[in-house]
Amino acid sequence: MIAENKHNEELTDIDDGISLLDLALVLAERWRLLIFGPLGAGLIAFAVTMIIPPTYTARTVILPPQAQQSVASAALQSLQSLGPLAGAASSAMGLKNPVDQYVALLKSDTIADRIIEAFQLDSVYKKKYREDTRNKLNNNVSITAGRMDGLIRISVDDIEPARAAQIANRYVDELKRLMNELAVTEAQQRRKFFEERLAETRDRLIAAQIAVQASGIGEGALRAEPKAAAETFATLRAQVTAAEVRVQSMRSYLTEQAPAMQQALQELAALRRQLARVEAENSGGSDDVYVGRYREFKYQEALFELYARQYELARADESREGMLVQVVDRAQPPQRKSKPRRALVTVVASLATGIVLIVMTLIRHAWRNARSDPESAPKIERLLELLRLRSA
Repeated sequence: MIAENKHNEELTDIDDGISLLDLALVLAERWRLLIFGPLGAGLIAFAVTMIIPPTYTARTVILPPQAQQSVASAALQSLQSLGPLAGAASSAMGLKNPVDQYVALLKSDTIADRIIEAFQLDSVYKKKYREDTRNKLNNNVSITAGRMDGLIRISVDDIEPARAAQIANRYVDELKRLMNELAVTEAQQRRKFFEERLAETRDRLIAAQIAVQASGIGEGALRAEPKAAAETFATLRAQVTAAEVRVQSMRSYLTEQAPAMQQALQELAALRRQLARVEAENSGGSDDVYVGRYREFKYQEALFELYARQYELARADESREGMLVQVVDRAQPPQRKSKPRRALVTVVASLATGIVLIVMTLIRHAWRNARSDPESAPKIERLLELLRLRSA
């Protein structure tokens, strides 16, 4: 029994050896095709890469503005005279994920269109429609954000090295420009907010001054401050208005139950009670036309001073934030092409062709053997007949 098993194992080894020899013989019979075929495919691939214009990749790396406390916010916390305006500025809306937002801005159609117009890419890419040019540009540009380092990397592919570097650097310039237009950062939002309020208050202040002067009081008399009570009343009224503005701003991103909102509402209620008390104390002898107009003038003047002070602080923070869009690596015209990689393309084409030819040779050999086998031949004929019927 043992001898019989050993004999069967020897026969199996002989059969396996014969099958491997058969495969080797089949491949050896086609050696010219298996050698010169891949070489020819590699040469063709190399020739094609020689025809394709080389592409150069320019890269720039930037560090976007980081979330931090601004100078104005710090100053507001130490200036008690500004009252509610300090809370309004310190609770300005922030960005949930600044890096992703800057990447989205860089990928926006607005920046793409400005890049297209600056470098006349419609004619460079030979596209008739702006949408096609924009798609071509987006395919040639890669903008990624590093999750660990917080850096934004901009890579631009172009057939001209100088233009690739110029486009990459232009993206940084357009990002700064768009940020100033959209008021993305906290300082920019405050600057835009106080700029609008300052313009409105300036108009009302001029109107109030004209109304007081129309009562027969000149500009010099206005500066004499004949009634201290009117000035106190105007200051309190300005603080109430500032508190109302703060609450209105906070309602856009906080609920009524939020602790910051509850504190703001309590401060507003306290200021309103204080204003009502001062108004009641001075109502006896201050109901003439002149005092009413003077109060309005002093109120607009105090409000204008508050807004002007905050506007200047916001502008200072905005100019400081503009410098925070820092260029870590400025794009330079690349000296070496990035693609096509001729050596890699040639090797891959040769290997792929060789593998395909080997597989096809073995399949062809197996097919011939199957057709010559008495058991498999009828099945193959039946299969071919069915295929012919289906094709007919």
